[in-house]
Amino acid sequence: MSEASKNIAVVLVSGGMDSCVTAAIAQGESTDLAFLHISYGQRSEGRERKAFNDIADFFCVEKRLVVSIEYLAKIGGSSLTDRSIKVSQANLESPGIPTSYVPFRNANMLAIAVSWAEVIGADAIYVGAVAEDSSGYPDCRPEFYEAFQKAIKTGTKPDTRIEIKTPIIKLSKSQIVQMGIELNAPIHLSWSCYRNEDLACGACDSCALRLRGFERAGVTDPIHYQAS
Repeated sequence: MSEASKNIAVVLVSGGMDSCVTAAIAQGESTDLAFLHISYGQRSEGRERKAFNDIADFFCVEKRLVVSIEYLAKIGGSSLTDRSIKVSQANLESPGIPTSYVPFRNANMLAIAVSWAEVIGADAIYVGAVAEDSSGYPDCRPEFYEAFQKAIKTGTKPDTRIEIKTPIIKLSKSQIVQMGIELNAPIHLSWSCYRNEDLACGACDSCALRLRGFERAGVTDPIHYQAS
């Protein structure tokens, strides 16, 4: 296959379940994958990095880029990056934005993804954002990605065509679990916990959302959790 006929997709892979399933979707829609992992000073970065590499190995992805934007930790404002702020216990019914929100994080990540995509000639950027069953982060909403799409069109070369794809943004966690199983996504390699790097805590927002998704899907989560 010639370079011109390749359909290259940059996939933002945190190492979590959502990005893992999104990667499986991208594999089915693209001829070549490029995986991007971004460290921003988060508590569980070491474990997330391992999950990223394990998932990339599973999909036999050669194009891998790991980037640090740990200035977000210096800026602070999030329990994921500032250890003086406690990672709150999950409250899935709360209408507010949890302490784990990292201010405007996804815009920083997308900017890097667009730069790389333009250089390698990718025509798509896949993001595992989830709106309906997420923790209420403002930069996970469809409107945010629609706005960023306009910024890409305005801020790149005239002949650059890069589309942001958020294939699971309207799905619930249980639907994501079911889709992952259907696509043979390596969910067992993923990591979602905000607090720990050995056994998942089972009590942070991310763990609680994941566990509820598996429960509603009628499937056992393949990763291990701390005993309650």
